Amino acid sequence: MRTAEAAAQPREPIQIKLRGKLSGVPEIEGISWDTRPVTLGKSVSNAEHTAALKAALKDAVVAKVFYKTRVGKQITMADGSGVSDEAAADEAKVDKGELWDLVRPLEGSCELELLDFDDEQGRAVFWHSSAHVLGECLECGYGCHLTVGPPIATGFFYDAYMGERAVHDEMRRDLEAKANQVCTVKQAGQQQPGQAFERLVISKQEALELFAANPFKMAMISAKIPDGAFTTAYRCGPMVDLCMGPHIPNTRAIQGFAVTSCSQANFGGDVNNDSLQRVYGVSFPTKQRLEQHLAYLEEAKANDHRVRGQEQQLFFFHPLSPGSAFWEPAGARIYNTLMEFIRTEYRARGYQEVITPNMFQIELWKRSGHWQHYAENMFSFTDGEEHLDGASGEGKTAEEVQRAKDHSTYALKPMNCPGHCLIFAHRDRSYRELPYRMADFGVLHRKELTGALSGLTRVRRFQQDDAHIFCTAAQIKDEVRGALEFMKKVYDTFGMTYRLERSTRPAKASGLDTAEGVALWDLAEAQLAEAMDAFQGAGTWKDNPGDGAFYGPKIDIKVYDAHQRVHQCATIQLDFQNPLRFDLHYASDKQTIEKPVMIHRAMLGSLERMIAILTEHFRGRWPFWLAPRQLVVVPMLAGAEADNTAATAYAARVAAQLAEFFVDVPHSGNNNHNDAIKRAFEQGTKFVLCVGPSEVAKGTVSVEGRQPAGSKDKAPLHYGTCTVDDAKAWFRRLRDSKVLDENVASVEPPAFVKVAYGKKKEAGTEPAGKRAQDHIAPPPAQHAPPAKQAARAAVVAAGTYQVAGEVFPTSVPKLLGQSFASVEDFVRHLSA
Repeated sequence: MRTAEAAAQPREPIQIKLRGKLSGVPEIEGISWDTRPVTLGKSVSNAEHTAALKAALKDAVVAKVFYKTRVGKQITMADGSGVSDEAAADEAKVDKGELWDLVRPLEGSCELELLDFDDEQGRAVFWHSSAHVLGECLECGYGCHLTVGPPIATGFFYDAYMGERAVHDEMRRDLEAKANQVCTVKQAGQQQPGQAFERLVISKQEALELFAANPFKMAMISAKIPDGAFTTAYRCGPMVDLCMGPHIPNTRAIQGFAVTSCSQANFGGDVNNDSLQRVYGVSFPTKQRLEQHLAYLEEAKANDHRVRGQEQQLFFFHPLSPGSAFWEPAGARIYNTLMEFIRTEYRARGYQEVITPNMFQIELWKRSGHWQHYAENMFSFTDGEEHLDGASGEGKTAEEVQRAKDHSTYALKPMNCPGHCLIFAHRDRSYRELPYRMADFGVLHRKELTGALSGLTRVRRFQQDDAHIFCTAAQIKDEVRGALEFMKKVYDTFGMTYRLERSTRPAKASGLDTAEGVALWDLAEAQLAEAMDAFQGAGTWKDNPGDGAFYGPKIDIKVYDAHQRVHQCATIQLDFQNPLRFDLHYASDKQTIEKPVMIHRAMLGSLERMIAILTEHFRGRWPFWLAPRQLVVVPMLAGAEADNTAATAYAARVAAQLAEFFVDVPHSGNNNHNDAIKRAFEQGTKFVLCVGPSEVAKGTVSVEGRQPAGSKDKAPLHYGTCTVDDAKAWFRRLRDSKVLDENVASVEPPAFVKVAYGKKKEAGTEPAGKRAQDHIAPPPAQHAPPAKQAARAAVVAAGTYQVAGEVFPTSVPKLLGQSFASVEDFVRHLSA
C-alpha cells in the first residue's frame, strides 16, 4: 500500500500465533499496520522464548502468514512481473498461507511461521532476491533491458536483452564480482554492508512511466495489469523492478554468490520474439555452503548417470527411437534385479501381479478422463479399419459416427489405472476380497517433447512398479500404513532418507458439492493423517493445503539421495473418481452394494528414472546385491608365449560354479590381467576372483575387492584365498542381505576373511593399503547388544585384538605378516 494510505490505516490490537518450530511460544500481542515479523522478539517477555525467537529471526528469510482477520482497506494487486503462477487463481479458495516480507507490517490477527533458507519456499525467496541482485549488475553494469528473473529449482536466472552482445566468461566473472560487492561490501555512508529491499505499491500508469525506457517491461505491464489497477515493485539499491515479492530484508544475507552459466532465450518463450541472454546463478547464506555446492556440481558432472551408463555399458539411446532406452546386458541385470526385489516384497505383502494390454480404444481413456486432460501426452493411432456400415456412414447420427471413430482410434497406455479398473469390474466382488492389491510392471508410453527428453530421467518408454489397492473406506488407514512401511523397506535398503507431506483437497476437488462427498474427503484426509502419525509420529510430517489431486488426497514422499538431492519417486494417492467412472462396486457384509476406494501407489516409480537416481546415488559403485557385475573371474595368464590353457579353462569352470551370480570372464587380447582387474573395478564390479597356477592346483580362488569410496589407494583389497564353495556361501549372504558397502562387515564372513574383520587399535604396526582389515569397519556400535558394546570398549581400552570372538594382546603383531591355513591355526599360534 502507498505510504500515505498505509499511515492512515487503523491501528488495532492483533494476536499473532507462531507455527512450526516456535509453536511453543505463547500468543503474541501486536498492533495492526505497525507490528512486523522482524520485530516480534520485542513483544515476548519470557527469556527462553525471546532467545528462541531471536535465533529463528536471525536465520529467517521470509514469513508465512495465515490471516484470521484483516484490518483496514485491502487493495488487490495485479501481477505484472511476468513470472507468476497462472494456476494460483484456481486455488484462491485454499488457504496455503501468504509469504510476507519480514519488514512488512502485519495487517491483522494471524498465525505466522518463519521460514529459513533450508525451507523450500524460503530458499525460493532467497534466490528470487538474488536474481534482483544479478539484475542490478546487468542493468547498471551493462545497460541492458531486463525482462524476467525468477527463482528455479537449482538457483535463479535473469533474462536480459543485450542487442548483439553475448555474455562471455570475462563478463560472467565481472557480474559475479559485482554481485558479491553488492551483498558484502559496505557502501559510502552505510553502517553495514548490503542494500535493503523496499516494497512499492504503484498504479499501472506509474508503472508505465517508471519503465518507459524498457520496451519489454512496457509490454508486460500493458498485457498483465488492467487499467486502473495497482501492482508492486521492489527497490534494491539503484534498481527498481516489477515484482510481487516477497524478498529478504537486505542483500547482506547473501554471503555466497556465483554466476554459473548463460544461454540464449526468447522473450515470452516465443522463437519469433527478440533473442535474450539468460544468465544463471546460485547463492547461499554462507560462502562455505556455496563452495560445497560448487564442489558438488563438479562431482555431479563426472557422476552423471548418462556418463556412468556409457562407462559401465548399462544403456544407450538411438535416434531411431528417441526417448526409449536400449538396455545392454549389464543394465538389464539391474533392471530385472529391481523388479525381483519389488516382486519379493509383493509376495510377502499380499499383492497379486497382473498383466494388462499396452493399447486401448480411446473410449477407455475418455471414461477415465485422461483423453480430456492428457491426450496431447499420449501416442494414438487408428487401426485403418472401417467401423461404419457403408463407405461414408451416410444415414448415421453424429453420435454413431463419433463412436465408430473411437472404435478405430487407439492409444498406448501412459498409466495402468484404467486397465486395473477393468479387471476389478470384470466380475462381481465381495467385501471378503478386500483389500485387493493389484500390481503391474506393464510397459508405459508418454509423448514427451523431443527437447524435454533427458537421459533416463525423462523418457517416452518406461516401466514402473505400479499398483492399485481397492479397499473399503474403513481400510484406508491400514492400507496407507502398509504402503508407508513398504516404502520404508525400499529406501532403507538403498540407504536413502525421506520426508512425508500430506496434500489435501484442492478448490476444484470432485465431490465437494454433496454432503456425502465432503464427508468422504474428511474421512480420507483424517485417515491419511492417522496413518502417517502411526507410521512416523505426530508432528514429523508437513501439510500441503490444496495440493491434492482433484480425485483424492495424497501423500507426497520426498526422497533424499547421498548428495542430499530431493526426488519425487514413491507416491500414495487416494482416488474417489475412478470407482465412479468405471462403476466399480462390491457386496458388503450387510448385503448392500458399495463403492470401493482406490489407492494408487508406487515405490520406485519409473524404473528408468530410479536407475538414473541410484547410479548417481551410489556413484556407480553398486552394492553387491544390485551390482550388474557382481563377480569377475580373471585368469592370471603367464604371457602370450606360455600355455595358459589350464588357467583359462579353470576360470570358465569357476564362473560356471558361480552362475547364480552375475559373473563375467574377461576376454582380453593382451593377456594383461592387471588391466582386466582395473577395468572390472571401473565397471562397478564388487569382487574379482583371480585364478593362477596355484589356485588351479589347489582348486581355490583369490578374492580381491575394490577400495572403499574416497580411498586414494589404487591397489585392490586382498580378502584371502578360499574354495569356490566358501566364496559362494559368503556371496550368497551378501546378496540376500542386500547390505550396503559401508555395512558389509555386519554380514558374518566365512573363515577365510574372518581375520580381516579384526580391527587393530595401534597405528603403524601392520601393513596398510593392501588388506581388507584396514578398511572394513565393524558392525555399527549402535546396533550391537549392550554386552558386545561393553566388550568392544574393553578391547579398545586394553589395546588388544579381537578375532573370531576371542581377545588377544597386542604383543603379537609379528604374526600378522604370516599366512595361516585357517583361523583355528592362527589362534593356535596366538595361544602358543
